[in-house]
Amino acid sequence: MLQVCPNGARSRAECARLPVTPGELASAVRAAVAAGAEDVHLHPKDADGRDTLDPAAVAAAVTAVRAAVPGVPVGVTTGAWAAPDPAARAAQVRSWTVLPDHASVNWHEDGAAEVAAVLLERGVGVEAGIYSGTSAARRFLDWPQSPRVLRVLAEITDTDPRTAVRSAAALLGELRPATGSSVLLHGEEDAAWPVLRLAAARDLDARIGLEDVLRLPDGTPAGTNAALVGAARRIMRRAAEEASPPGTGSER
Repeated sequence: MLQVCPNGARSRAECARLPVTPGELASAVRAAVAAGAEDVHLHPKDADGRDTLDPAAVAAAVTAVRAAVPGVPVGVTTGAWAAPDPAARAAQVRSWTVLPDHASVNWHEDGAAEVAAVLLERGVGVEAGIYSGTSAARRFLDWPQSPRVLRVLAEITDTDPRTAVRSAAALLGELRPATGSSVLLHGEEDAAWPVLRLAAARDLDARIGLEDVLRLPDGTPAGTNAALVGAARRIMRRAAEEASPPGTGSER
């Protein structure tokens, strides 16, 4: 599975074409799905372009994107930067009026278990965000409800392309006890493409989008999420072909 992450916590100061409004997100995701994305991870924004968990903003973003790509799962962030107080963050999630299909919960953040429990109570799938270089993996694996998550997001914070693949392999090793969960592996910035290649080689779920990286594999500016998704699809297709016995063919 290839997920598109069209905006993230970035601002237009970093990327002039970053989709921010519900309409912009809908257009960007429609093009990304046409290019091969199968799932969506959004960061709803407030009027100033900052991440928010406000029910009206979440409803507007999720509704607009769902209308643009019917049948494609749509998820959102619950990052602590959008609501630093754990109790307030859980309360905002509890007050959502339009529910996404899934939401990411970062396990190194205080209150992760409480936010995840609210999501599960409301029937929203949990993507357990496990950052490399933190205690998140152990905290997640010690959570009694860890088998109930939709998937694990193995998030590589090492942005050095020379070492990120090694960091990714180490995190995947830490997560080995979570054998019942699917794993989505992704990197960021200069390490995004090497880590995506590792995900493709290991036949793991992956993601790409302007949240994670602003450049194509050749180093040129990406411009759009669709361009990033198209490049990722080509990498995943090559990996699938290389893994197939000669003469059998493969499609992904």
